[in-house]
Amino acid sequence: MKQQGAHPGDTEGTPDASSRPDTAERPDTADHDTAHIDEVEGDEPLLPARVHRPSDLMRLSGGVLAVVVLLAIAAFAHGTTSGLEQDINKGTGQAPDLLIKIAGLASSIAILLVPVAFAIERLIKRDGLRIADGVLAAVLAHGVTLATDLWVARAAPDSIQEALTQPSPGDIHALTDPVHGYLAPVIAYMTAVGMSRRPRWRAVLWVVLLLDAFSMLVTGYTTPFSIILTVLIGWTVAYGTLYAVGSPNVRPTGRTLMAGLRTVGFRPVSASREEASDASEAGDRGRRYFVTLEDGPPLDVTVVDREQQAQGFFYRAWRNLTLRGFATRSSLQSLRQALEQEALLAYAAIAAGANAPKLIATSELGPDAVMLVYEHSGGRTLDALPDEEITDDLLRDTWHQVRALQSRRIAHRRLAGDAILVDRSGTVILTDLRGGEIAAGDLLLRMDTSQLLVTLGLRVGAERAVASALSVLGPDTVADCLPMLQPIALSRSTRATLRKLARERAEREREAVLEASRQARPARAEHGADDAHHPVALEKVDKKAVRAEQRAEKRAIDEALEEAREEDLLTQIRHEVLRIRPQAPVEPARLERVRPRTLISLIAGAIGAYFLLTQLTHIEFGPLIANAEWGWVAAAVLFSAASYVAAAMALLGFVPERVPFPRTVAAQVAGSFVKIVAPAAVGGVALNTRFLQRAGVRPGLAVASVGASQLFGLGCHILMLLAFGYLTGTEKTPSLTPSRTVIGGLLTVAVLVLVVTSVPFLRKFVVTRVRSLFAGVVPRMLDVLQRPQKLVTGIGGMLLLTACFVMCLDASIRAFGDETTSVSLASVAVVFLAGNALGSAAPTPGGVGAVEATLTVGLIAVGLPKEVAAPAVLLFRLLTLWLPVLPGWIAFNHLTRKAAL
Repeated sequence: MKQQGAHPGDTEGTPDASSRPDTAERPDTADHDTAHIDEVEGDEPLLPARVHRPSDLMRLSGGVLAVVVLLAIAAFAHGTTSGLEQDINKGTGQAPDLLIKIAGLASSIAILLVPVAFAIERLIKRDGLRIADGVLAAVLAHGVTLATDLWVARAAPDSIQEALTQPSPGDIHALTDPVHGYLAPVIAYMTAVGMSRRPRWRAVLWVVLLLDAFSMLVTGYTTPFSIILTVLIGWTVAYGTLYAVGSPNVRPTGRTLMAGLRTVGFRPVSASREEASDASEAGDRGRRYFVTLEDGPPLDVTVVDREQQAQGFFYRAWRNLTLRGFATRSSLQSLRQALEQEALLAYAAIAAGANAPKLIATSELGPDAVMLVYEHSGGRTLDALPDEEITDDLLRDTWHQVRALQSRRIAHRRLAGDAILVDRSGTVILTDLRGGEIAAGDLLLRMDTSQLLVTLGLRVGAERAVASALSVLGPDTVADCLPMLQPIALSRSTRATLRKLARERAEREREAVLEASRQARPARAEHGADDAHHPVALEKVDKKAVRAEQRAEKRAIDEALEEAREEDLLTQIRHEVLRIRPQAPVEPARLERVRPRTLISLIAGAIGAYFLLTQLTHIEFGPLIANAEWGWVAAAVLFSAASYVAAAMALLGFVPERVPFPRTVAAQVAGSFVKIVAPAAVGGVALNTRFLQRAGVRPGLAVASVGASQLFGLGCHILMLLAFGYLTGTEKTPSLTPSRTVIGGLLTVAVLVLVVTSVPFLRKFVVTRVRSLFAGVVPRMLDVLQRPQKLVTGIGGMLLLTACFVMCLDASIRAFGDETTSVSLASVAVVFLAGNALGSAAPTPGGVGAVEATLTVGLIAVGLPKEVAAPAVLLFRLLTLWLPVLPGWIAFNHLTRKAAL
């Protein structure tokens, strides 16, 4: 391979062993050979001079968040900030004047001398690049302080201004600076040049900062919040600058690696970089080198630096936040912790009797990297082995190694294919122990078992993988891992492989359905052509025969789908285990502490609640409720109750089979409970599909019926939104000219359609989804079209459902308004349709937050006072979302007991 080096002189090739003098016999030539030994062959990537550290980005984000929190406290906790300032002024006012003057003079001098002294020290050590970074950070910090001072003086709320400023002691008509224009640049400079990482300079830095803050507070030229904000701005700007321009690359090069090996007693000849097979997890596993020695067997060396420690931080932090029990590893370990953890696991694995790489030395490679030296274990990973070489003996040997680890409560935590090494003699060696744990609990050990089952199943199939595990671990141990057999418990690379296989299965199923549909069409076309030659026969076509042909076509499509349907690997493994242990627990264990949907729901709900509270603070509800029209409140209740009947009609209109109407209404009431715990667009679809299946409709047809109902509902929703929007734009004009909003909406839709059709990726995505839609939903819609009564029921139910909600919202408005505050029914319809669309798209249960905000803003936009719009929306959501929860829960439990759900 072509040699690439980190620095000039690192990659001049490996010296010929035959021409190299033996340094052990000729000590006088040792220094001459050293220059030729410091070489790395193979594919050693060229290291960039600067790197963008994820740790700098994290500190930048933390600084911005801290500034926001500080300003929020200053804005909303005015009483607390005022009391804090008074206590500090009272305490500092008792300080001796001489001490205050000495502190002020010392800090004024030191604040200028310390940065200059550190710059001179860095220049002497030829590290002028850091000084340039510090000067750039200081300039940017000065600009930020000027902008902050201008914002506080002219645009900030009074509470923030009072927290950051106070009357100047020299001029009571002037205010002190909100941010200190000289202190923030100094802090930014000191942070950017890395002064805080050197203990002596760090101590001097803190003394200077404390002296300056003390003198400024005592003399009354600042406030505590101003000091904190100044420090945060300087700190944040420094890390933002470092992340933007990059930090000097401190990764060890080939020369550093060779020198480190010599410090622990080895005499290396050459080293070659080994590329990781999985790029997504390579950074967290360190860089690996194959090193040959002058005497003795070769070595495997792993180098870990700070940059690699930071890689994958957000992924590990998210796993620790969201998963229960087993994500106990620190999100961002220090280099010392990583070194100690890997060394401990290497020794513990060998002591347990498992085959693992033997660790023979460890060392630091400067302040920012460590290395671990192992005996070389040649071989190939399981991923690199061809299928014919993966024998049953090899599978059993792999399970024996895992059993040895588990006998001493050691969890590997990453038993993927590239962590299982097979040497030339066929012996299995477990590598990548860095992420494991000792004294592991049962949960982690079961996860290891499930992970290895999936890893082996991907190569040899579920049957052989389970059989090998049963022969070594026993049926009880294998059966206990079934609750862990879920994607979230597997490694990242394994989950990616399973997702890829799932997409391939879905594509094969769609192709089978489309092929069956294409084969059925020529037969019908040929039958139609024969009838066309006989007009008399054409008039006497038997409608029953046509319906029979259509049913035959649907049956062929269903049969093709059933034949093409494949079980995923996790299901296959469960079935294999259940054959041996039918009573084994199969319900997946709850591993998620916080689900993404739950987190998004909480954030969106908090935003919606904040918006509503800001609107409600200016409304006096006592007089408003006392003057409410209770007749309109009762009408709103009736319209809300009628919406469930309309929803049942909208569903049954697309179900040709007979389904009891009262029970369907009860299912829609039960949906009021379901949509509180799931997004509206997901919970209602799942409940209706389950209900139809329990009512005797085949699963494929049930999904198609609900899909047809959703498709028709979407079309009606868009048409009504355009129609009412058009009427809203023309109701105040003598002509029927549409409003600019409607024209803008239509143009936006047209532009989106053009973009989708012109971009190949988007076009393929849409075509794939439309094909799957037509494969199942369209045949179902053809059945409905042959039954006019069903079609009228479905479309009428959708129109009635929208009308009930619009009338409920209109009645809620009239309950709190009067003739001077009323708006047209068309405007109410537009607001409701827009709010309902956003609520269906929002990930929050029932569209909480999104719907309230949209309806309130929409009603205010069409001319309704916010004193009426806010309580009207609250009443509407109370009647359509919150009050039906209890009846929905009762209906849900009733239908569940009756086996209807």
